[in-house]
Amino acid sequence: MKHNTKIVLMSAAGVLLSAGSALAAGSQSSTDVVGNLGMFSTLAGTIMTYSKYVAFFMAIISLLALVGQTKADVRDTMIEVGDSSILKVASPWFRPVYESSKRRLIFPNGSICVIYSGDEPDQLRGPQHMKAWVDELAKFKYPQETWDNLEFGLRKGDNPQVICTTTPRPIKIIKDLIADKRTVETRGNTLDNASNLNPLFMERMRSKYQGTRLGRQELNGDILDDNPDALWKRKDIDDNRVTSIPQLVYVVVGVDPAVTSKEGSDDTGIIVAGKGANGYGYVLGDYTVHDTPKKWAEAAITVYHKHEANTVVGEVNQGGDLVEMNIRAVDTSIPFDSVHASRGKAIRAEPISALYEQGRIHHFGTFPELEDQMVEWVPGSGKSPDRVDALTWSLSSLDLNNDNYSGSYDYGVVGYTYNSKPRPGEIWDDDFF
Repeated sequence: MKHNTKIVLMSAAGVLLSAGSALAAGSQSSTDVVGNLGMFSTLAGTIMTYSKYVAFFMAIISLLALVGQTKADVRDTMIEVGDSSILKVASPWFRPVYESSKRRLIFPNGSICVIYSGDEPDQLRGPQHMKAWVDELAKFKYPQETWDNLEFGLRKGDNPQVICTTTPRPIKIIKDLIADKRTVETRGNTLDNASNLNPLFMERMRSKYQGTRLGRQELNGDILDDNPDALWKRKDIDDNRVTSIPQLVYVVVGVDPAVTSKEGSDDTGIIVAGKGANGYGYVLGDYTVHDTPKKWAEAAITVYHKHEANTVVGEVNQGGDLVEMNIRAVDTSIPFDSVHASRGKAIRAEPISALYEQGRIHHFGTFPELEDQMVEWVPGSGKSPDRVDALTWSLSSLDLNNDNYSGSYDYGVVGYTYNSKPRPGEIWDDDFF
């Protein structure tokens, strides 16, 4: 069996045919390219995708799937905007036509690339393909479902194959692909590509992240195990992940505010969570932003309406009454409950992490940045975990340790089917621990 075991990340012109020929020669059904920050993993996928049609110009008509985190990511990163996108790499004599309204690229020989996204995995249910390029699989909202549906349709031609270019977050699907004997794994290091990157960027990355766990993942391309000192374990999150949710009786938008929006300041954590009629907690969305107080207040209110939430919960210690003041300045009708952080972050977070261990909290989809922070944050070290703080406030306010929640429930089918919007009164974190 011959297969491609290395992708040479050079200039596009110098690698087009060699990469395409190597891929064509292989007999494996999956090819996994593990990339990292600034490593040009996108260029690798572009080169392979484009060169596949150069190598078989006028010889075969293929159907290929382009799968990104969202359709906008496919358009911007994989097709037309990014420096390494297909239209930027393509030679004038074999340049595909991008039909955005039809979600496809058409090559001169009739070969077609169809656009799909990791936030709508069911779109891959049914269509057939000969090849596929999946970019940033580890960031997908539904990575496992998207991959499964893609593989079910990868059944045309003599040798169906997938190119997967991704940062190596240690989620189950990535670990499974690496362990699959049919996978050819190629790793790249950001430092290997230093000559193509801004020197100031490289200096900043070295001084800030080299030697850290985050640096090992983002710069070196290592797949990390859980931090043994962290409160959460990735397995507890993965084992209780869901793709559908039951009737919800109460929904909360948790906000952990940043006082400023400077480049080095914290993000404003915005996490939505709900309590099911079964007494379990469900994390519904991560809408964290890095923006001005007015902008994050608008973002929190938008999320409140999107999820038909019952209330917004925010910490008043950080910036005094900043959260409520900003919320009220945008919309005075939004219910708001203040949370006083009278104890340390670890003490507040430990009961929530225990609920994850007990299988009583489920993530509705995948939230890469939140989950990475959960399994990496060690109490007492590093910067404030904005997403984890917002998660803690939202889940704490649901009182998941009390199955006899006394709210007035309306079990009508509206949205997520939860109750109207009572004001439970001001919430103190001591009431929940």
